[in-house]
Amino acid sequence: QVQLVESGGGLVQPGGSLRLSCAASGFTFSAYAMSWYRQAPGKERELVASITSAGGNTVYADSVKGRFTISRDNPKNTVYLQMNSLKPEDTAVYSCHARLYIVNYWGQGTQVTVSS
Repeated sequence: QVQLVESGGGLVQPGGSLRLSCAASGFTFSAYAMSWYRQAPGKERELVASITSAGGNTVYADSVKGRFTISRDNPKNTVYLQMNSLKPEDTAVYSCHARLYIVNYWGQGTQVTVSS
């Protein structure tokens, strides 16, 4: 069955870094565009970053440009989100998303907390 399993979340101090991973299985990973979304308490889910199926193009939310980097390793069926210079407002549940036309898959999410 289809699975997207995120890992790498946790508690980090402001200015610190984390690297999130999302391991995919059960579908043809290399055909899907991949994204990271986040949802903070009391707020709507927002797109953080996206990457095309071959990894040639990326898109970032204005709030994370220059600090976050999305990448993928198709042979390993994994997408990553490198997060640097973290701020308290980056605190949220981060979820992995796969999309091909109208087909969408979601991971369960991983908590990222930025606090001193």
